[in-house]
This record gives sequence, C-alpha cells and structure tokens, in this order.
Amino acid sequence: MAEKEEDKTRLRIYTDGSCLGNPGPGGWAARLSFKETHKDLAGGFALTTNNRMELYAAIMALETLTRPCRVELLTDSKYLIGGVKGWLAAWKQKGWRNAKGKAVLNRDLWERLDSLLAGHEVHMQWVEGHSGHAENEDMDRLAKSWAERGGLPTDTGYRP
Repeated sequence: MAEKEEDKTRLRIYTDGSCLGNPGPGGWAARLSFKETHKDLAGGFALTTNNRMELYAAIMALETLTRPCRVELLTDSKYLIGGVKGWLAAWKQKGWRNAKGKAVLNRDLWERLDSLLAGHEVHMQWVEGHSGHAENEDMDRLAKSWAERGGLPTDTGYRP
C-alpha cells in the first residue's frame, strides 16, 4: 500500500560546507529541524574541496532519515542546487559525462546523493550565504570549525 502524502514526515534541513584552501582541510554541517526539535550533524576531512563538503552535508543529513520524508533542504551552494535541479538527470543520461563530454567531478557523491533523493520528496531552496540567515550562519560556523580542526585524515574521493 502506497504511503499517503499526509503521512510523510515534513522537515527542514539546513546545510553548508567549508574548505580552507580548495583543496584543503574542509568541514560540513547540517541541521535537521522538525517542529521544535533540531539535530546538528558535522564532520570534516584534512584534504577535500568545498564542493565535496557541500555535497557531504546534504548526504549525511538525508542518510539519517529512517523513512520517506517531505524535505525542504536549504543551502547556500549553487553547485548543490544546480546539480539536483538541473544537471543530475543529464549527467546520468550521458553516462556521467558533463556537457563538454568530460567525466563529472565528484561522481561518487552525486551517485550517493541521487540514491537518497529517490527515497524522499526533496525541495531545494537557495539562501544567500553570509546574509544573516540564522540557520545558514550556524551551519557555516560549524562547518568552518571542522575545517579548522583538520577533520579526518582524508576524503577518499578527492583526487588531486
């Protein structure tokens, strides 16, 4: 029996990524908000890129969900928004090649994110970074703190 729309949990996810140098040490952060409950997630890597951290934030947040949800995902990453709303379908159709015929960067994370998106109803919303949006500012600080710590030894998907 198919799940009814009203049965799906509705929540907001706020994400951000940070990288000191690009590549360099990076951090990611996500806040899951449901009604009055909030949960923050964060982590980082010693060598990664900003775009990978933006993707990790969304992935890690969606991986915590235990059932299909209606999600409003707010991010300041035009890379994440552009990928989900526009490029992803074309990349898959072209065998993970971009418009110039080159291999898609961060394919490992895009594939992981794509499989997570399939299990939820996700609406992406862009917020301007460093504009005073409270949750975005919180996630920016948290992601940057992980980048400053140096994170885990390496992001195994990063190839210099």
